[in-house]
Amino acid sequence: MTLSTSLLAAAPLIAGLTGPAILGAVPGQHQVDRPAVEQAVEHTAARRSMVVEHEAARSDAEQRRVLGYWTPQRMAAALPIGLLDSVTDGDGLLGGLTGRGGVQAKPGGSGGTDGSGGRTEINVGRRHQASSRPQASTIGARWSTGGAVTRTTGRVFLTLAGADFVCSASTVTSASRDLVVTAGHCVKDGAGEWAQNWTFVPGYGRGGEQPYGQYAARRMFVSAPWSRSGDDNHDVGMVALATSGGRHVADVVGTQDIAFNTARGGQTYGFGYPADPPYDGDQLVYCAGRLRDDPYKQTHDQGLGCAMTAGSSGGPWLSGFDPMTGRGTVTSLSSFKYSDDQHTMYGPYFGQAAKTVYATAERA
Repeated sequence: MTLSTSLLAAAPLIAGLTGPAILGAVPGQHQVDRPAVEQAVEHTAARRSMVVEHEAARSDAEQRRVLGYWTPQRMAAALPIGLLDSVTDGDGLLGGLTGRGGVQAKPGGSGGTDGSGGRTEINVGRRHQASSRPQASTIGARWSTGGAVTRTTGRVFLTLAGADFVCSASTVTSASRDLVVTAGHCVKDGAGEWAQNWTFVPGYGRGGEQPYGQYAARRMFVSAPWSRSGDDNHDVGMVALATSGGRHVADVVGTQDIAFNTARGGQTYGFGYPADPPYDGDQLVYCAGRLRDDPYKQTHDQGLGCAMTAGSSGGPWLSGFDPMTGRGTVTSLSSFKYSDDQHTMYGPYFGQAAKTVYATAERA
């Protein structure tokens, strides 16, 4: 883990400022307004101090190793990220509780925590079937309408604490054409370790179908508050992917728009690949409804009626979504549930901190 201090990405900003700031220039002589340049550098450095980044698989050889790691057998055996504590010593952040006195759990898991510290099973009924046409309100149904969202949303496979897990993610518009957004806890275990073997499979289908290939992570980004303490208000991760067959992921599957500091509330569609019963992780599932503030007031997150289970972590929430085209604007993502309310998913508000992470990651 290293704090991002490179100023290479600031070059376009500085260049744009120094053009008009060249005063009285004559051939062979440039007079630069140093204060303007210094202010730009200071601003960029301050911005980047709020972003923590990690170098993943940079070389071609390392990327091939990561992709080779994910055999069909390993993919099939990977667990929802909410089960981290079940396969480790329980010291990790992600296995259920996030430090609020046992109140909340990462999406789904195998159960919440009752008052006695035991596990309580989640029963969300039989598997939700696909509807003949998109619904404006549902707590979980198989998406069968098609459109861009079936390509831009995908499953994530990763290794943490020596075990293999799954999450969800979405491609988003970026300068690099390589960027996906997911939950911070699908990238880094709060103040703990970074994920390894991180791979994105867009359009994942039943039986392990991979119609658009696999993409290994090059660089990972989270906000400083998430990296320091696993602050659920900042449970956002951005991942710059390597190309596959020489092609950028955006050129293969397209992207969704992304926006920050938008109006709270409103209608939203959430997508993901829940893998805990009654789901199996093989199908794209969606929830739809109006957002509401956290009633416990423990976060600035917003809630969406949603029975999706573990494995849906990091799946995109799309505002202004058009069910016919499958396009919208990513304004949040699936982050956590309170253990006494398994039918409401909460997602972080994409404010200035998330925008800063994006501004750094999109040019990585």
